[in-house]
Amino acid sequence: MSLIKKLSIAASVAAIAVGSAVSASAQTTNLRIQTHFSPETLSGQMAAQFIEDITAMSNGEIQVEMFYASAVVKSAETFDAAATGILDCDMTGGSYQTGKNPAFQFAGDLNGGYANPYQQYAWLLHGGGYDALNELYNAHDMEFVGWWIPGPESLSSTKPIRGVDDFKNWKFRSPPGIITMIFDNLGASPIVMDFNEIFTALETGIIDGADAANLTNNIGLGLYDIAKHTNYPGFHSMPADHLACRKDVWDAMPDHHKAILKVGMQALGLKNTTINEIKNAQNSVKLAAEGLNMYEWSPEELGKYRAAVQSAWTEFATTPESKSLLDSHLNFLRSIGAME
Repeated sequence: MSLIKKLSIAASVAAIAVGSAVSASAQTTNLRIQTHFSPETLSGQMAAQFIEDITAMSNGEIQVEMFYASAVVKSAETFDAAATGILDCDMTGGSYQTGKNPAFQFAGDLNGGYANPYQQYAWLLHGGGYDALNELYNAHDMEFVGWWIPGPESLSSTKPIRGVDDFKNWKFRSPPGIITMIFDNLGASPIVMDFNEIFTALETGIIDGADAANLTNNIGLGLYDIAKHTNYPGFHSMPADHLACRKDVWDAMPDHHKAILKVGMQALGLKNTTINEIKNAQNSVKLAAEGLNMYEWSPEELGKYRAAVQSAWTEFATTPESKSLLDSHLNFLRSIGAME
């Protein structure tokens, strides 16, 4: 046999061996994920982009079946559905789980604590946030993977919301958690309601307004078709939506899939925050031109709200886990000079 023939055979055998090794080492991760956002909203579109990104980065090894608009279970039940195997991952938010432990409030929204999403991401990435959150999530058989933060939210209302006094007897949709305590103390009547029930409740007059999302997502939900009053810039809430996966599903993933999901969430966070800044600014001009009443609160009114918030933080943190997580946030804010 000629040398050339021998080299050709050897090369073919080597190629087959390499191909077999790649095939043997490849592992597919199949995830069923639910988000409360509808595919028509900006956040829903960003979730779809996240799926495209992680599929491409994993060369198709990560496959996601996404359920939008809480199609499988109600938004607040997504975490349990993932933890018990109905789903694999939850892409809603931690504050839905405050009934399990008030610490989940501080896993999603510090309500008036952070000035902007970048400060909050800084705590997560550089202030020990990942470890602090997973102490809480792991205790509930879940793994916290990442945040995406659209930015400060704007209230929608069928009545003027010019300041704190306008909250007296104001019936509004509220997410669960500390926000109900804050607004109740300010004289409002918060009603905890699923995300996808808001439009009908506004339309039928069950509620006067809603704490739902920012300007852009409120448009996507159709809220300003009914509610002709809002506030901008937002100040009352800046919730971080999360990706959290069942612990055994996470632990079974190869390390490169875990890295892809974490980095994919960090990329989603940056893209989501920045596109929302742009869209909210553009939509504020558009909505004002269309006659929506937009209120920018005075420093005095903002001060009244923030005083109520800081009192509520302490009142709400009733468990060791919630006190620890709140302290972690506040110590970080003090370390960067954002709080005394």
